[in-house]
Amino acid sequence: MSLVKYGAGIVQMSGSIAGNTFARNRYGNYVRSRTKPVNPNSSLQQVARAAIAFLTDRWSNTLTAVQRAAWNQYAGNVAMKNRLGETVYMTGFNHYIRSNAILIQNSIAPVDAGPTVFELPEQDPQFAITASEATQVVSAAYDNTLDWADETGAYLFVYQGTSQNKQRNFFGGPWRYMDKEAGVTGTPPTSPIAGAAVFPFVEEQRLWAYARIARADGRLSNAFTADCFCAA
Repeated sequence: MSLVKYGAGIVQMSGSIAGNTFARNRYGNYVRSRTKPVNPNSSLQQVARAAIAFLTDRWSNTLTAVQRAAWNQYAGNVAMKNRLGETVYMTGFNHYIRSNAILIQNSIAPVDAGPTVFELPEQDPQFAITASEATQVVSAAYDNTLDWADETGAYLFVYQGTSQNKQRNFFGGPWRYMDKEAGVTGTPPTSPIAGAAVFPFVEEQRLWAYARIARADGRLSNAFTADCFCAA
């Protein structure tokens, strides 16, 4: 891996060109040889691909023109960030897949009507995790006074990362779905979620998790993370 310092021409790069992959971490820009990932075609990959295929067909053949127009209007009003940190606008189709794939993979009915609130759901600044080696349980605490918790049809989805050495200071994956919490109108769920670990860990290892909030109208938040040192 080589570090890169950009000048007055190219100021940032992300992605692969001619066998080289350009990226950035907390220490700056770097370039490495491009490697072709192995495709084990696991059961989880098959589920994800099936969900996208299902939603792609549904967008074309089930949604009405009015519903597609509503997703396009939502997309045109919701700014997103690309890998360079630049503001971009996705298509309505992209948002439809982004919002509904997570539902389909969890056997929840998709939301076909486009959102009428033109902003992503808020993230949870109180999201935090603890983990016990003895029980192999990851506990994810959250703020149940947020709007999603008091809304039937809304969810908090939690994903666990693989355990790391305790000196590790950042983590970018892999991740795997661990558990979810459903919002209930009038009776918000009680924090925390206590989910069985999907990756094993031992005492003093460092563990990361991330979560997303899905609202009943189909809006999906950006991911927000938490980490902890595993207890005995």
